[in-house]
Amino acid sequence: MIRTLALCLLLAAPAAAQDFSALARIDPATSRIADEGQGLRIDLQLSQTVPYRVFTLADPMRVVVDFREIDFGGLIPEDLWQYGIATDVSFGPLRPGWSRLIVTLGSPLAVAQAGLTVDDQTGAARLSLRMMPTDAASFAASAGAPDAPDTPDVSLDAPIQRSGPLVVAIDPGHGGVDPGATRGKIHEADLMLQLGIEVAEAINRSGTLRAVLTRNADDFVPLEERMTIARAAGAGVMLSLHADALDDDVTRGASAYTLNAEGQDRAAQRMAERHERGDLLTGLDLTGQDDRVATVLMDMARAETTPASRRLADALITGLRSTGAGVNSRPRREGRLAVLNAADFPSVLLEAGFLSNAADRTALSTPQGRAPIVAGITAALQDWAKAEAARAPLKRQ
Repeated sequence: MIRTLALCLLLAAPAAAQDFSALARIDPATSRIADEGQGLRIDLQLSQTVPYRVFTLADPMRVVVDFREIDFGGLIPEDLWQYGIATDVSFGPLRPGWSRLIVTLGSPLAVAQAGLTVDDQTGAARLSLRMMPTDAASFAASAGAPDAPDTPDVSLDAPIQRSGPLVVAIDPGHGGVDPGATRGKIHEADLMLQLGIEVAEAINRSGTLRAVLTRNADDFVPLEERMTIARAAGAGVMLSLHADALDDDVTRGASAYTLNAEGQDRAAQRMAERHERGDLLTGLDLTGQDDRVATVLMDMARAETTPASRRLADALITGLRSTGAGVNSRPRREGRLAVLNAADFPSVLLEAGFLSNAADRTALSTPQGRAPIVAGITAALQDWAKAEAARAPLKRQ
């Protein structure tokens, strides 16, 4: 029995199909909430992927799906619902940025399966839930709302089912209440969001990789949740975008950061202490394991991902130079950076430039100025992915 299931991701569909400002919608023609055998089937066809979570409530018995965020405009329950085990269906806004679907149950059911399948070509998604009969005592014991939906749990029982190109998580730094570095009315969060969207679009146009955005609006996303979003989307690599500001106005150009050895040790311990066990390593549920076991397993994972991160950082600098983007005089750096804590996939933080430098600030503020950066990043990721694929047969031999 699954008490709480959740999935958190922001997926960038191909540039021609994706509207970054539009909310996801449910297609009533291909969605249904209906009996299936002795249980209940909930299939929702979504216009794009959204974070979601599933849980049950008692008195009365209900299954609840929270989304971030759905446009239910024009939809009525009868568009989706066939009366049976589900005796009522309602939906609407829950709080700013979140929506809720409630299915009232006529008998106790447990969530037996939950998953989101994604169309790699269009970015559309299908949320499928299967609920099977259980007894009233078990239902009551498992029922209950998890924490506030701003910090959803993630379970490996609700995987993204994805095949095809390598998924790249593009992480625009800062956002919302955290604007990052500022110079006048220019905010790092705004520039990195635009850069991230343009990089994601370029990656998707390439046809060889797929892009995932950890945020696609001016929202605050906690650092650990950024990794959760990437992990839940099946990302094989994560690139965090930033643009610092210094006291001087001379330092300029891009630099690529990877996690240093001290940061790895501290990161493993901190992640083991603070993060959900089931979300520490993709494909491996560490629920019930103590910190020592979790830390050892993360160290083993980093034995592969750390060198891959360094190779990606080198590739990024090479790629940026090849397209004429500005590169710092000391472009390769290491640091104890929280957003690089993930053990199970390579990750690099790219400082795309410095807002304290007028030339960098101008370049980052216009599509024309960002174009060489976008091209360099895209080329670097493609070259790195090819090299890693060629290296794969040599691993663990």
